[in-house]
Amino acid sequence: MTEFSLTADFKPTGSQPGAIRDLTRGIAAGENFQTLLGVTGSGKTFTIANVIEEVQKPTLVIAHNKTLAAQLHNEFKSFFPDNRVEYFVSYYDYYQPESYIPKRDLYIEKDAQINPKIEQMRLATTASVLSRPDTIVVASVSCIYGLGNPANFRGMGFEMKVGDWMQRDDIIRQLVDIQFERNDIDLASGRFRVRGDTIDIVPGYFSNIIRIELFGDEVDR
Repeated sequence: MTEFSLTADFKPTGSQPGAIRDLTRGIAAGENFQTLLGVTGSGKTFTIANVIEEVQKPTLVIAHNKTLAAQLHNEFKSFFPDNRVEYFVSYYDYYQPESYIPKRDLYIEKDAQINPKIEQMRLATTASVLSRPDTIVVASVSCIYGLGNPANFRGMGFEMKVGDWMQRDDIIRQLVDIQFERNDIDLASGRFRVRGDTIDIVPGYFSNIIRIELFGDEVDR
């Protein structure tokens, strides 16, 4: 298990050590609600980062808008470079709900434009929460809406490691079953390509290419 490890060039000072101690004790005692008071620039984020390191629990940080969430995401990433710090906000760049204007007898269909980068970050968040105990999620209020059954998300995947025996066609079939698209020309998120005994994959939540090299029916690299 990877532990939360705080990295900073400074230590808690002033009222921060007491706040960290009291908040940590409150969590250990099962307190449902605690409030940390402080003016802007007083180091509340750093204080909470210290609490996270103390209690060693996956953490959800909710901000009231995307701008503040992005700021907090960057701050927590700098404090926890060796842990997973994810960004989870609404992926709509534009959203028009369906509506009806009686006076004009006009029906307006629902319309939306999804930001593919934010969609990728949301998928990365879900994957981290299900696979890493050392995850901090910084989110807007959109996180309160259901993502579906975690078991279904886990089911949309399979594992392999070096030394496993798997036929190339079986790997291709499993990738197609979990809704990957084969494209040997244009490799992008959610696609894979096959060249001989080499299979390249780009998951929906990852920017880099994962390469699988086979030697016969054995996963070589």
